[in-house]
Amino acid sequence: NSFVQKVNWGIIGLGKIALKFSEGFKNIDNAKLLGISSKDNKKLKKFKEDFKIENNFCFNNYENLLECKDIDIIYIALPNSLHHEWIIKCIEKEKKILVEKPATLNFSQMKDVQNKLLNKNLLFTEAFMYRYHPQIIKVIKLIRENAIGKLISMESFFGMDILTKKNLFGFKKIKKLNKDSRLYNKDLGGGAILDLGCYPVSISQLIASLIPDIDCNSIKVLNKKKEIGSTGVDLDSYAELQFDNKFKSKIGASFTKNLGKETRIIGEKGELLIENTWHGDPSIIKIKGEKSYEINVKCNENIFSYEIRNISKSVLENKKESIYPGMSLVETLLNMKILDEWLND
Repeated sequence: NSFVQKVNWGIIGLGKIALKFSEGFKNIDNAKLLGISSKDNKKLKKFKEDFKIENNFCFNNYENLLECKDIDIIYIALPNSLHHEWIIKCIEKEKKILVEKPATLNFSQMKDVQNKLLNKNLLFTEAFMYRYHPQIIKVIKLIRENAIGKLISMESFFGMDILTKKNLFGFKKIKKLNKDSRLYNKDLGGGAILDLGCYPVSISQLIASLIPDIDCNSIKVLNKKKEIGSTGVDLDSYAELQFDNKFKSKIGASFTKNLGKETRIIGEKGELLIENTWHGDPSIIKIKGEKSYEINVKCNENIFSYEIRNISKSVLENKKESIYPGMSLVETLLNMKILDEWLND
């Protein structure tokens, strides 16, 4: 058994997403979850036990984890409003970075990150786990092999009704928005666009980039529709992205409608449908065209395992970005720019 070099990971912020992510280390040979940090001692204790973290790598302030020499890369799993501040602190401490989506609250924060990364040899990437899933790798391959011909347009959605509840008589009632909840608080980066809309925007970029000679930077955000809730965040939002006058993508994100997780890509010879774009559960790709068929993509791992393995490999190869099709810095910048335009009238 040859010695495999491992990347040592640290996590700051131990909420739900950090828990799911941490389960992804189970069968990974090139990565180890070494350190954790939370201001909540109960969470720290539970994580420590669940993931067998050594005592001296459990910190109740984030700075101490950043100071820890043994940690190679930090996964920032904090609320959106804290991302920018902690990305910058990681850069100052020469730590590589995986930041939960959306990378920052707005484009100007992301420009600041880009500037601070300029002369550093540090990996930075945004955590869109769906991009590492075998299903997306397969979609890219199918499009490159011309399975649906020249690309024309697409639509992609992420939405679930988390606001309506039925009362005893079956009448629907909208839940009162809790201003303290991260999802409905504007200052914390709440709202459907930042929380869910970042996914359809990022896959639109990925698919558009497969078109030869397209300039993905030349993009217009059109036909914006938004329903704003009582706490000032958007709850149900739609837009159309026009790439370089060559490709169109309709996108939607919602807390009030069950939009599901579908992505439909339309080409000259047919269309490709991804049933569950973001979690690949189930991993079913449907092709309609001259021949119609269904592909069931085999995947027997936690979706985060694919992400951890790719990014760890990228670290070991001393790359500044995660290996394709992970999010590049340019894509994250464009993502934030599009989200800004979608959010602001």
